[in-house]
Amino acid sequence: MCGRYRLSRADKYVAEHFDIADEVEWSPRFNIAPAQRVAVVRQSPERPVRQFSAMRWGLIPFWAKDASVGYKMINARAETVADKPAYRESFKNRRCLIPADGFYEWKREGKTKQPYHFGMADDSIFAFAGIWDRWKNPQGEMIETCSIITTTPNALLLDVHDRMPVILHVDNYDLWLDPAFKNAHDLREMLRPYEPMLMKRYPVSTRVNLVKNDDPECAAELKQESVTA
Repeated sequence: MCGRYRLSRADKYVAEHFDIADEVEWSPRFNIAPAQRVAVVRQSPERPVRQFSAMRWGLIPFWAKDASVGYKMINARAETVADKPAYRESFKNRRCLIPADGFYEWKREGKTKQPYHFGMADDSIFAFAGIWDRWKNPQGEMIETCSIITTTPNALLLDVHDRMPVILHVDNYDLWLDPAFKNAHDLREMLRPYEPMLMKRYPVSTRVNLVKNDDPECAAELKQESVTA
């Protein structure tokens, strides 16, 4: 699964990387958690223009009776996202990019769990494959929510976790975002583990374990002696 990540780039870098013409409002985050507001890039159904939005992490299907289901739907599995009732409508019509520049996973080591940071080898910004939906609460307010699609781990994550978030290649952004593109086979082909040689990992402190901690120290590399001590 993917349950914690970071987007520590300022809004201007997000706008540049994803070619967003409109204003982007984003403050750097280092420990983003489920149920929080996250940055999302999607395309207008009327014209091929990328738009920036902030959504709640944890998808609530439009037909859901209450919002609590969102806590269980922060991730959608690539193998079943096109078929499961909770996800298939969004996969077909409401796909998005979820910008990031790193994510965290925990590896069990004895009686403890050591957190690791994963990102690009060149520290560049990237995008998770996401889906989104719009749900009306009892007060009549429209709430937009999203989910990160996961797949099997690549060699870099294999000994840490049995899933990893789908990281899309830049040349797949256009088709993934295009609401008119509905070829399920081609869309599934994009949902593969990212090449491990283009990524890197390193241990971080257990400071990232607490959601209230949201600062650069969460993503700072932990010295190897501290990990093995």
